[in-house]
Amino acid sequence: MESMLALHAQTDYSKTRRWIVTLTASLLFLYSFIQLNIFNAIDQALMQTFQLDALQLGELGSMFFYANAFFLLPAGMLIDRFSTKKIIFSAVFILTLGTFIFATATNYYVAALGRLLIGSASAFAFLSCIRLASRWFPPQRMALVSGILVTMAMLGGLIAQTPMAILTGIVGWRNAMLLDATFGLVILYAIYNFVQDYPEGQEEQKNKDRLHLKNLGLWESMKCVIFNVQNWLGGLYTAFLNLPVFLLGAIWGIHYLTEVHHLSVLEASYATTVFFVGVIIGAPFFGWLSDTMGRRVLPMMLGAIASLLVIFAIIYLPNLTLSACMALFFLIGFVTSSQVLTYPAIAELNPGILTSSAISIVSLTIMTSGVIFQPLFGWLMELGWDHTVLDGVPIYSSTNLLHAMLIMPVAFVVGFFVTFFMKETFCKPQGQ
Repeated sequence: MESMLALHAQTDYSKTRRWIVTLTASLLFLYSFIQLNIFNAIDQALMQTFQLDALQLGELGSMFFYANAFFLLPAGMLIDRFSTKKIIFSAVFILTLGTFIFATATNYYVAALGRLLIGSASAFAFLSCIRLASRWFPPQRMALVSGILVTMAMLGGLIAQTPMAILTGIVGWRNAMLLDATFGLVILYAIYNFVQDYPEGQEEQKNKDRLHLKNLGLWESMKCVIFNVQNWLGGLYTAFLNLPVFLLGAIWGIHYLTEVHHLSVLEASYATTVFFVGVIIGAPFFGWLSDTMGRRVLPMMLGAIASLLVIFAIIYLPNLTLSACMALFFLIGFVTSSQVLTYPAIAELNPGILTSSAISIVSLTIMTSGVIFQPLFGWLMELGWDHTVLDGVPIYSSTNLLHAMLIMPVAFVVGFFVTFFMKETFCKPQGQ
């Protein structure tokens, strides 16, 4: 009896331990998403401080994506080969440093340098989390765990909305960013104390993985993931379904709602906040639905169709109230979170030892879309702009913004058709 109780207690401890390790590591993902989405709360202040128009602000925001896209493939290779804990700790340190540089920047170029550092460190965020999770959780739990990891990121996006808008209003954008940098130091402490590369008793598996990777070689590893078409298809689907995060959550959502639906900045931040609440609820929901159905591709199709319907409502329904805006932004966050199913699908379609490298292809595609679509949104806004400027801030009409918003329904249609070419894994490993 005592031995059974001891075994039960050890099992409970192991289950608790794997969640502590994974969720603590995901603080890097949360922190990187704060930095990614922070412009939504401080865009007007940045325009005024650095004398920027919409295109220039979009370019400054896209510095994150340039660096992120450049480092993603090397990040996957490094995470598969070296201590995940050390990589996460280093990434948080660089993120914190980049945030401090951005907060104290006196000109556009120093601010851009801060964003480049933030983007480069963020390349390691999701990849390191999913690598750890694949060691600590069984494959049949990975869709749910992936959803929860994305939920942590969206909590960061949520923090960057109304809480950051309120904080910026009280202390100014620079002091708000300095407090943001201080939060990075707290995360560093947590990573150091609670993250562990492998569960106890898996030293043999650790050595086996390293030997296999050594025998496979760097270039052969890269060829395995680069020439797997499924990785790129998954990346395209996720990139297109993720556009509301980059466009509405990260930079233009508040601007859109204040101009088109005449909300105050604070009211608009409520809508962008519940957008992230939608993703926070939707990501684990789609993970649970996929694991329960034993399917990956079908729920992804359903998510793309629902996303198209909701974005049409956001664009074309006139005179929306605050409640209606909040409801629709919640829904677009919820339905586009079907994108999280790409990650377990890609993990199942590639050899287990190359999980991070394979998912880096998906992340590379996503971040490249940020490089393209954030400036493109600003460029589309400027096509019909009459060059009105008030107190150093460009004034854009609702027509300018609505034209730019059409990027998203087009992307959702393409994302839906991509799923027809994706291989169904039935939630079982397929990679050799």
